[in-house]
Amino acid sequence: MTGNTRRAPERRAIISADDFGLSIAVNEGIERAHRDGLLSTASLMVAGDAAADAVRRARSMPNLKVGLHLVAIEGPAVLPPAEIAELLDGEGRIPSDQLGLGLRYAFHPRVKAQLSREIAAQFRTFSATGLTLDHANAHKHMHLHPVVGRMMIAAGQQYGLRAMRIPAEPAGVMAGLGIPQGIGARALLAWTQLLRAQARRARLAVNDHAFGIAWSGHMTEHRLLTLAPCLPPGLSEIYFHPAAGRDAVLDRFMPDYEHEAELAALTSPRLATTFTTAGIGLTTWSNPHEGTLPR
Repeated sequence: MTGNTRRAPERRAIISADDFGLSIAVNEGIERAHRDGLLSTASLMVAGDAAADAVRRARSMPNLKVGLHLVAIEGPAVLPPAEIAELLDGEGRIPSDQLGLGLRYAFHPRVKAQLSREIAAQFRTFSATGLTLDHANAHKHMHLHPVVGRMMIAAGQQYGLRAMRIPAEPAGVMAGLGIPQGIGARALLAWTQLLRAQARRARLAVNDHAFGIAWSGHMTEHRLLTLAPCLPPGLSEIYFHPAAGRDAVLDRFMPDYEHEAELAALTSPRLATTFTTAGIGLTTWSNPHEGTLPR
């Protein structure tokens, strides 16, 4: 799938997928994107309904790098509800209310303590799979919350965490692609500097840029063909949400996402050719300063 270059390209990209373990359809999409396409990296939801299936698939794909997709919002928890009752909603899940959660994580001591235990439990559960912890990030980028980010880094380092995603999508690049960059987008980009500083203090490897925020769930072939030549110098993470088909979980939580179109983009020969033509090397968190050109 790749061929070696003599020197590291100036522009390098990690091609990754989130939500590994969320459902069988997602797992199938990630496996196909890795075996037949450009995907090198996936992030595992350890409490997802299909987490065991994801781990089984990962063991059969030794070249797939797997990290933790930490759930601190809108998802299942690892610990029993009785242990983290104040963290959960009436369905026994971590709620979807980002503002409400953010305030509780900042100012509610008991919720904070339960969150800390849950984050540690998710890393512990990942470790129990026997998979090598390649990286960590958080569902809906909740690690941008300084409390979540700090806890994720502290717990992760106990299990060998060495790399994490900074969800920093360059405003200039996206504006050049016709995506207006309002106050919210620019504020989010500025806010990522806090997480970058936390990671720097912990000596974690991080990406320079991330793509998949403005077009989350809509990283189609057409958009990727447009984006690839515009990637800035340095290390970019381009993340996706591929799936082999629709299912009840995706219909409930991501009804408008184009999961199958994202899978098609990842397996498109045209995309591989575009990366090669643009001189963009594909790499991983374990070796971010080197890259290989698709072939």
